[in-house]
Parts: sequence; structure tokens; C-alpha cells
Amino acid sequence: LILHSSPLPLYCCKTVRKMKCRINPGNNENCFVPISEIIAVEETEFNKKQRNIGRWQKMAKLHAFTVHYVKKARNHRWRCSAATFWCVDEHLCNQWTQALKELLEMQKSRPKQLLVYINPFGGKRQGKRIYEQKVAPLFSLASISTDVVVTEHANHAKDNLFEVNIYKYDGVVCVGGDGMFSEVMHGLIGRMQKDSGIDQNNPKASLVQCNIRIGIIPAGSTDCICYSTVGISDPVTSALHIIVGDCQPLDVSSVHHNDTFLKYSVSLLGYGFYGDILKDSEKKRWMGPMRYDYSGFKTFLSHHYYEGTIAYQPAKHTHGSPRDKVSCRTGCYICKQSEKQLAEQNKEHGLKKEEGEEEWKVIKGKFLAINAVNMSCACPRSPKGLSPAAHLADGSADLILVRKCSRFDFLRYLVRHTNQDDQFDFPFVDVYRVKCFQFTSKLSEDNESNVMDVGKKRFGQFCRDHPACCCNIVNSTWNCDGETLDSSAIEVRVHCQLMKLFARGIEEDCKDEAGHSQSSIEQLL
Repeated sequence: LILHSSPLPLYCCKTVRKMKCRINPGNNENCFVPISEIIAVEETEFNKKQRNIGRWQKMAKLHAFTVHYVKKARNHRWRCSAATFWCVDEHLCNQWTQALKELLEMQKSRPKQLLVYINPFGGKRQGKRIYEQKVAPLFSLASISTDVVVTEHANHAKDNLFEVNIYKYDGVVCVGGDGMFSEVMHGLIGRMQKDSGIDQNNPKASLVQCNIRIGIIPAGSTDCICYSTVGISDPVTSALHIIVGDCQPLDVSSVHHNDTFLKYSVSLLGYGFYGDILKDSEKKRWMGPMRYDYSGFKTFLSHHYYEGTIAYQPAKHTHGSPRDKVSCRTGCYICKQSEKQLAEQNKEHGLKKEEGEEEWKVIKGKFLAINAVNMSCACPRSPKGLSPAAHLADGSADLILVRKCSRFDFLRYLVRHTNQDDQFDFPFVDVYRVKCFQFTSKLSEDNESNVMDVGKKRFGQFCRDHPACCCNIVNSTWNCDGETLDSSAIEVRVHCQLMKLFARGIEEDCKDEAGHSQSSIEQLL
């Protein structure tokens, strides 16, 4: 076998057995690729014209195999690269090919069969094209079989997940935006609770963990969840994370109203500013993604605030805090330790007893925005997100309260989402790490009075507070992962690592592996 015009004897398979493979990409550079990041190995028909190397010109026949592997580029982008190895000994070539294939078979976390849902209407209506042109060829190369369902209406995927035999699949892939992911997530979690006899309407129920991983192929207007868990919204990168079998646990919040289940949330629960934006943008879907900019500007100018009461239980089990500036990254220590401590607490005290003993903290006031996030909610426009130090799997949510302030101060707060300044460093912004909370609007609190009288009373108050807009809004709408909730009074509970994604979190330093120097390679060898 020839590598850099030097014979590489078969005993170097020991290097491979250590989960590393020395690869020459053909550009006179070496790189190490873990077996876990090799996509496929296949025999290759060698063409002499491809390699007209001096001393090999006299050889009658060369034998070759090609290794397809993950090549990491900047900004967390992954690409499928290939390296072809050749030699004159057919037996030696077959030994290498067989040895590599056997090592790949030992990667038990890799999916063999996937259920794929494609939303052809989301985003720019490119979901089907993106899957067929960019994703399907990679799945085929990795010998992954797929059952593809192109959704025809809202909740098609969710309803289908209650009917199919999901246990024969190694994972479910959704091609679309955050809305498509939410639909698949509700279907999978709901199916697991149904099969386990768990009543989702009980807000204190201990939900069964969903071990069937979800893969996200971004193809929507917003791909916040993909961006926050992979580091980039790129279909090829996401497909490669699925192929290599990555696994990232994810916290899920359940939302209830009067002992009735409403929704699950994994990214944003927003009342006030973000709820108003969503409510207004839903009427302007014909504008496409631009509707969010228009509605956001309109909502900012209206400057509505809402009165209410928030009660929450602090997440005492977590090892981090919302302002410690420790970002959640691959193999996050805080997530692992927080999960371990939470499990120990529940084992010692029991979930219900623990909640009854712990003190609820209560806050009343007037708020421009109430946000609860299970992840940073980072996106290209806001690289840090709503809460830069939020963690994916620590069993808590960051509760952000933006109190009534001037329009100028609120603008300063919003601008800080786009730069490196501390967005919580304002006297009118408070942030808490919680495991559950409840919110009741002022209108709901006054429901004992006549509803019409309350409406008139609140209408007069808001007109005095907002003489320029002459508004009559007394309640906002909850924005739950991009979908509206009709009830303003809700109870929210975080379920630690309820589900899993085909992801590994955002890697700390995603450099091109080919960038290693020759000397460091030789030292490793």
C-alpha cells in the first residue's frame, strides 16, 4: 500500500484498531480521522491515468479502495471527503478493506434504518429538493435504508408517528424548520407516553424518556434548534452527524393550563414581545421570512407591556448560572453533573415530595417580555442567542424577565443580542435558572370580577399608559417554539434529557483536521 510514495505495511492496522486512520487526501498533507468519523469504505476500480507515478508505470494492475470520511471546516461545517489508497497486492488491499468495514460495523450507535419526514411547504419550499440532492446520496453511501414520507398537511407527521411501528427504526429525521421538528418531537414523545400509559395532562407526571433519536435537516425559515445544537444550519453537516450516529440529550419543557396539556417546548417560550411578534406575523405568511422583520419592527413601536405574576422554583441542582458565561459545548461538564445531581435528588426525596418542600419565589410586575429558554436560542442574526450560558441538558430553563422600561432602553437590550456585551446587565432585566414556573396574567387574576367590567377597566388603564397607540390589548400570546398558545396562564416544567438528537452539541474548536503539521503527525505515529 502506497502513502506518500512510502510502503505502509499491514501491521499499521494497529493504528486503525486504536480508532485512528492515517489518510492522505491527495494534497501532500496527512490527517488523522477517527473510525467514528469514517462514512464508508468501498472497493475502487483503479485507473492508471488517475495516478501516473514513475515507478508504478510498469505495474500491470493496481488494486485500490476509497475511504469516505468527515472533513471538518470552519464555522462547524462538515463535508464528505474521500481518499483512495492503492497497492499491487490484491490480498493486502482486501485485508484493509475488510478490516475497515468490520470496524465500522462495530459502531453500534450508527443508524441502519431511518424514518424521514419532509415538509415540502416550509421555508422557501426547498425541503424535498434539499433532501433528494444533498442528503439522500449521503445516506445511500453510508448504506442507510430510509422510509420517506412527504407531509401533505399540518400534523401529518405527528399523527403518522402514532400509527407506524417506530421501534423498527434507529431514528426519525425531519426535513424542514423548527415547526417541523416540533411536530415530530410531539409525535415521538406523545407516542412514548401513550405506550407507557403516562397521562400527559398531569403536569407533575414523570415522563418516559424517548430514546429514539431525532435528526434535523434544516430547510425552514428559522432553524434555531439546529443552529443551537450543531453550530450551523447546513443540510450536509446535519446529514453527516446523523450518519456517524451522534447523540445529544435535550431537555424538554411541558406546558399545561388547568391540568390540561398544551405543548412541549425545547427552545423558546416567549410572552409579550416575542408572543406579539408571532401573533402578528401569522397574519402575514404571504410575506415569507420577511414577515418576522416587519412584525418585529411593528411590535417594537407599539411597546406594549403586560401585568402578571410569576412563581418559580430555582434549579438548585444545576452547577451553572445564567450569567457565568460558560457556554454549553460538546461533552458539557455542567450538563453531566447537573443530570447526576438531579437524579440523586429525585432518588432520595421523590419528585413530588421535593417540589412540595421547596419554596416558590413570586414576582409581580409589568413586563415587556417574559422569556423561558431551554437552550441559547442562537441563530445567525444573534450568535449568542437569548441566553448565551443556557445548557441543552442540565434539567433547567433560563427565565428572563424584561420589566417595563423606555423604548430606548428596550432597544439597547435588543441590540445586545447581536454583540458581545452582557445582555443581562440592565436594571430592568432579571434572569433566573429554574426547573419549573407558573405565570398568571393580571386579567386572569381579576376573573372573579365581571369580565366585561374588567375589560373596560383595563382598556382605560392601557389607553392612558399608551396614548399614542390607543391600544386595547390586556393579554399577550405565548410563543412556544414558533407556535401560538391560546392560554396566557400556564404552568411549565422542565424534564431533564427527555429526548435525544443526532447531534453532539457545538464543538469547542472545529478546525480542519488536515491542518495538523507533519511533525505532529509523525509524533502521534
